[in-house]
Amino acid sequence: MTDTDALFRRLEGELPAGALLTDPDECWVYGYDNSRRQGRPVAVAQPEDRDQVAAILRHCHAAGVTVTPRGRGTGTTGATVPDHGGVILSTERLRRLEPVAADDRYVVAEPGVTNGAVQAAAGEHGFFWPPDPTSAAYCSIGGNLAYNSAGPRAVKYGTPRENTLGLEAVTMDGRVLRSGVRTTKGVVGYDLTRLLIGSEGTLAVITEATLKLTPLPEARATLKAVYADMAAAARAVSRIMAQPVVPCALEFIDGAAIEMVHSHSEADLPEGAGALLMIEVDGPAACLEASATAVANAAHGEGLLDLQRATEAADVAALWATRKALSPALRQVAPKKINEDVVVPVSRIPELIEGLQGLGRRHGITIVNFGHAGNGNIHVNLLVNPDDAEELDRAWRCLDEVFALVLGLDGTLSGEHGVGLEKRDYVDREITPATLDLMRGIKEAFDPRGLLNPGKGLPNAS
Repeated sequence: MTDTDALFRRLEGELPAGALLTDPDECWVYGYDNSRRQGRPVAVAQPEDRDQVAAILRHCHAAGVTVTPRGRGTGTTGATVPDHGGVILSTERLRRLEPVAADDRYVVAEPGVTNGAVQAAAGEHGFFWPPDPTSAAYCSIGGNLAYNSAGPRAVKYGTPRENTLGLEAVTMDGRVLRSGVRTTKGVVGYDLTRLLIGSEGTLAVITEATLKLTPLPEARATLKAVYADMAAAARAVSRIMAQPVVPCALEFIDGAAIEMVHSHSEADLPEGAGALLMIEVDGPAACLEASATAVANAAHGEGLLDLQRATEAADVAALWATRKALSPALRQVAPKKINEDVVVPVSRIPELIEGLQGLGRRHGITIVNFGHAGNGNIHVNLLVNPDDAEELDRAWRCLDEVFALVLGLDGTLSGEHGVGLEKRDYVDREITPATLDLMRGIKEAFDPRGLLNPGKGLPNAS
C-alpha cells in the first residue's frame, strides 16, 4: 500500500460514503476556478461538519499533503486551484443555516450556504446581509469571506469584514478556533475575524460564520446618468461621494462596455455615450425624495448628457440586469480577457480613467472599464486574444503599467477579487518588505509546514 493509498483509507474512514473522490476525471472538475488556471488534485474531500473538516486536515498534515479549500469556484485569481496537487477540501456540503436571530440581528451560516440563501432567510425577517457580489445567486458564503468579496452595496454598507461578527475555523493541524463575538461590540483579544476574512484559505478553513444583518431599507430610488466621456462621469463620482447622502450603490460603465451589452440588455442605453452611472439611494420613505434630489444635483456637471430616474420596477430590474450582464458579455467577446479589480481613492478616479485610456492607446489594447465607482473599485478588462503571442505580450506589458498607475495614485491592486496566483507576484510592489515578513510569520504561526493553500496570496521570500 502506498502512502497515498493509506491516506485515502484514513480519509474514507472519517467521511460519509461517497464523500471522497479519487477518480481523476471527477477530480478535474474541482481543479479550476473562474481564472484561466487549472490543476488536478489527487483527491476531493467533501466533509459535512466541522469535525470531519478537522479530521481531514489532521490526516493531511500528518502525511505532509497539501490541502486547498474550495467553495463554488467563482473566484477569478486561481486561489482555489490546486497547483500543488494534494487534496481539495470542498465546503459544498457544509450547508447548515441557523434560524435568524432577529432580536440580535445576526444569522449563523456554514461556508457552503449560498449568498442568495442567506439573503432569502434574512429577508423573511426584514433584514439583509450587505455583501452582494454579482454571483450572489450561486457563490458561497465561505468564498465571500475568503476573498472579502463585497459588490455594489459596499459603498454604503461595507465589505464582509464590516458585516461579520465572528468565525469558527480549523487550522491545518486540526485545531478548532473561534474568533469574534455575537454582539455589536467586543475588543477582547486580537481581531482574528478580520484577519481570516480575505486570507483566501491560507490560514485556516472557515467552518461557521456569524453574519451581522442590516434592516432592509424602507424605500429605494434608482437614477441613470449618462455622460459624454469617462472623465466627466469620474468627476461626477467625486462630487456625489463628497456630499452627505451616501448612495447604496454607485456603478460605473464606460462607453465600450455600453456598446457591448446593448444586445444583452432590456434597459434604454444610449448609443455613443462615453459613460453611464447607475446610482441607487435607499432609506426611510419620508427622506427618499430629498436624498435622491441631493444625489441628482451632485451628478449634474460638465459632460452630463441625460439624467433620469427609473420609476418602474421593470426599468430598475433592467438596469441591474445590464450591469450583471457585463462580465458574461465580455467573456463572449474575449473569453480569455485579463480581468483586474483595482481601487484608487475616489478623488483620483479621473486620473485613473485618463491614464487607462492612454495605456490602451499606447499598447494597442482595448480596455473596458466598469465597477463600483463609489469606493473607487474599478474592474479593468484588457480584451486580448491569448493565441496571438504578440498581442498577449503587449497586454502583459500594458497590465504592468496599469498596476504602476494604480499604485502611483495611492491605490491598491485588488478590491474584492483577491490575490491568489494571478496577482501574487505583484504584491511586493504594494506591501513593504518588513510588512511582508510579518505576514509570512503569521502564515507560519497558523500553518508551520506550509501545507494549507500554499503559494497563494504572498510572493515567495527572496
